Amino acid sequence: MRLLRPFVISVLMVSLTACANTGLRKFTARGNGPDDFLVNPSKPLQEPSSYTALPGPTPGQTNLVDATPLADAAAALGGRRGDPNAGVPSRDRAIVAYASRFGVTPNVRAELAAKDAAFRKSKRRFTKVKIVREDMYNEAYKRQTLDPNEIARLYRNSGISTPTASPSN
Repeated sequence: MRLLRPFVISVLMVSLTACANTGLRKFTARGNGPDDFLVNPSKPLQEPSSYTALPGPTPGQTNLVDATPLADAAAALGGRRGDPNAGVPSRDRAIVAYASRFGVTPNVRAELAAKDAAFRKSKRRFTKVKIVREDMYNEAYKRQTLDPNEIARLYRNSGISTPTASPSN
């Protein structure tokens, strides 16, 4: 009985370490609950200059404190707030024309998302049965990762100056 207690405690400790937090690296949904990343913080409330001159409510329209990430990003990068599809300013037309010189795919995000989903689905066939749970992200993209030390060595051997890097373990 004296030897059984430490054995049971060690088995419990090992089994609890298997309950690791996979975080954002898990592709499948964790349940029917809300998604934490769909909750956007709102902007701070603003007091109007005159409460009597307030316009009437407009159902379905945006609020002043609603999040506007595209407009906020444009303003942070030196652009102008407002409709992101309002057109390209004349000072930026040359750079936009140069960037789109080989054509523009209007639905590139949906197309890449579909290709990525098909790629992950094809990789999932071989990773369904595992004794120990693994990181699905690393398993799917394992062949596409780069070894930074190997790349630095290749650059140095070809004569390209590279910054120093931590030694590999």
